[in-house]
Amino acid sequence: MNINSRIAVLQQRHISLDKAVEIAQKSPGADHLEVSELKKKKLLLKEEISRLVQA
Repeated sequence: MNINSRIAVLQQRHISLDKAVEIAQKSPGADHLEVSELKKKKLLLKEEISRLVQA
């Protein structure tokens, strides 16, 4: 898998996590721990994407 393909896959995962965070936050009785974990995963993906773009 080349870098551009890897970046595209990571961007799709980031978008999916973004939607999951939004849904989790809107649901009544949202599990704050779950939301925090999703946000951490999203941040890690963003950092990996940034590293690959700069490479």
